[in-house]
Amino acid sequence: MRHSTVYREEEDEEEEEASGGGIDFLFGSDWQCTYEQLNNLEFICMTDMHRYTARFVERHWQRSVCRMSSVAGKRRALPSAFPVLDLPLLPIHKHIYEANLRNSNAWCKKYTEFSEKVMEGGGERAIARHTQRNRKLLVRDRLRLLLDDEDFLELSPFAGLGLPYGDIPSAGTMTGIGRINGLWCVFVASDATVKGGTSYPITVKKNLRAQEIAIKNRLPCVYLVDSGGAFLPLQSEIFPDKNHGGRTFYNEAIMSAMKIPQVAVVCGSCTAGGAYIPTMAEEAVMVHRIGTIFLGGPPLVKAATGEEVTPEDLGGARLHAEVSGCVDHFAWEEKEAFDYTRNIISTLNFLLPEEEEETKKRNAEEPLHSLEELLGLAPKSYNYSLDVKMVVSRLVDGSRFLEFKARYGTSLVTGFAKIHGHLVGILANDGQLSYEAALKGSHFVQLCNQRGVPLLFLQNTAPTAALTLSTKQAEMNSNHLKAQGSMMSAVASASVPKITVVIGGCHGADSYAMCGRAFDPNFLFLWPNAKVSIAPPGHIGSLLPLNGEQEEEQKKQEEELNRRLVEESSAFFSSSRMWDDGVILPQNTRKVLRDVLDIIKQQRYQLSTETLQSIPLRM
Repeated sequence: MRHSTVYREEEDEEEEEASGGGIDFLFGSDWQCTYEQLNNLEFICMTDMHRYTARFVERHWQRSVCRMSSVAGKRRALPSAFPVLDLPLLPIHKHIYEANLRNSNAWCKKYTEFSEKVMEGGGERAIARHTQRNRKLLVRDRLRLLLDDEDFLELSPFAGLGLPYGDIPSAGTMTGIGRINGLWCVFVASDATVKGGTSYPITVKKNLRAQEIAIKNRLPCVYLVDSGGAFLPLQSEIFPDKNHGGRTFYNEAIMSAMKIPQVAVVCGSCTAGGAYIPTMAEEAVMVHRIGTIFLGGPPLVKAATGEEVTPEDLGGARLHAEVSGCVDHFAWEEKEAFDYTRNIISTLNFLLPEEEEETKKRNAEEPLHSLEELLGLAPKSYNYSLDVKMVVSRLVDGSRFLEFKARYGTSLVTGFAKIHGHLVGILANDGQLSYEAALKGSHFVQLCNQRGVPLLFLQNTAPTAALTLSTKQAEMNSNHLKAQGSMMSAVASASVPKITVVIGGCHGADSYAMCGRAFDPNFLFLWPNAKVSIAPPGHIGSLLPLNGEQEEEQKKQEEELNRRLVEESSAFFSSSRMWDDGVILPQNTRKVLRDVLDIIKQQRYQLSTETLQSIPLRM
């Protein structure tokens, strides 16, 4: 006698016991099936004793997912005993090391000067007006209330300094990644002390990069909105193009469709385009009296209708919480708003690893030699480069490094290592990227991609390519081009996370193969001594066409270009224009890499990532 296709919960349990293992009895203990397949399952599995419905199979599939999630945190990495790179500083290195150290100390002094300038924000008067008259918290004080601690990764802090339209400290917005209730989240926080919160082209660029990082690494995003709208004299660089202001709202919609959570805190003015940020976020919190949302403020209302209205009546927290429904949570003060935000983040569907695992990573085996020695290993110029393995040995756990193809293409060092317990594949320049080195790099990148191992590029490219002075040299250069093209394709196609640190030069086509900005790494950082340009100062002449008749004029042109390159190739010039994610000190590189690898890995812990259907959050 066959059973009915309709079962009660008790009958399901009884049948599972009778079958000696439920679903395993039918399919075996290693059965695998996707949720979509089970969701659309229309057939019924028949046996002499049981008739399992699709509902029954689906419920057991969900149970198996829960079981897998509960044991995921208990898994451990494969043990490894990589060889130790014990590369101490030798007397032969002293001259180059000391020259590099003096150069690094000079750049570190400049780093400190820029940091102090950024910390000042819009200046004393702007800070006094912001805190006393407007009764608002400063952006860093807001972050202290929002984040678990002050140990966060700030992105592009020097953006906006020394631009043609003036200094915009930190581009008028502070972006970074910090922990909220243990969860890494991107934050985009307006600094209204800088130009009254006005958005400049560099502000838009910085905000878009923060959203790009959130999308690429599937990180929740929190917007602290206190903006005065666009700087109208530069509207042609803010409004019309694809990657201008409107892209912010496009990204918000795309992130929502990807199930990347977004929360907005309105702790100041949201005027014009800024008004769309909180209304497009999944949840919004608004602070009484200091928060406003409107397309046009009271002056525009008076100019258009002659009516006088207060900002609170036109677009205050009460109006939007009680009448329009544009915000979801009403806060009397900023502290309450950030408490709401932390509670919202705690509702996200993430299952984080046990604290013991995190503690173990943070207490990983330290390198054999001091991180401070990296200051003397940061090359003053390409000619002052020491063995790049000395840099690697001071970044990885226990200075342990398993080199790949150690005897082939030696101008590129490749191999596996761990950084605070995270396995990474390292590619580091140790000379010009030759034909053999490019083939080796292509092989190694594909190997890491096949195994799902993140890639770390330590970039210090050669100044210029070899000149073509003979037929044989032309043939060698052609093969070199093909090999470099192969490596570029491998890097561009690799789906694993990619992190680039420019420890010296970033020049020419070699920089593309080593995952420069154009090749879209998850993160790209510069050391203060780094140089970023098509060619370093003093080498531009090899790129100019030869003209014997106008030799004097060409010499003047070369001198002018070299003068410009001295300024434009510096790490701070690059960072002020958002060509990277920030300048980091060599001795802090290991900590930054630890945080970045933690951040990249977090997306594995989100339980719900599939998009089943699109639901409008607000009507």
